[in-house]
Amino acid sequence: MDIFTLSLWIITMIWFVISIGKDKRKTFNSIKMSSGMMRNMIGEIVGILFLIGLILTFIPPEIIKQYLGKSNTVLSTIISAFVGSITLIPAFVAFPLVGSLVNAGASIVPTVAFLTTLTMVGIVTFPLERREFGLKFALTRNSLSVGFAVIIALLMGVII
Repeated sequence: MDIFTLSLWIITMIWFVISIGKDKRKTFNSIKMSSGMMRNMIGEIVGILFLIGLILTFIPPEIIKQYLGKSNTVLSTIISAFVGSITLIPAFVAFPLVGSLVNAGASIVPTVAFLTTLTMVGIVTFPLERREFGLKFALTRNSLSVGFAVIIALLMGVII
């Protein structure tokens, strides 16, 4: 266990003890509520694991390296940003998926472009956004989101 994880565990335990000291009943009610929420989410979490497994089974690591590797970063970043813009999956599915893609050989820049456009741009939800907020707002927000997503991806490529 690394120092960061260990420090998070220690901080959590300290706050847990403080919470029990302040109000034992509220603390245990919170634990009951959170375990109920976890029971409701366990099916989705298992589904995410199966989805990532299926994706990585049908798309071999060689293909991932070929298209999302370091060979053509600009083209793969543009394609990844486009796919992320039109895809509608929850962020808690996207993060493990992106981690698996990177482990399979994908470059950081395209995967970050995919992740940021996935969470920031909404082509699929554009009609709803246009109806609720107006065309100008929806276009401006999505255009700025694509631009910033690519900038973030490029910056992450420099940083990492």
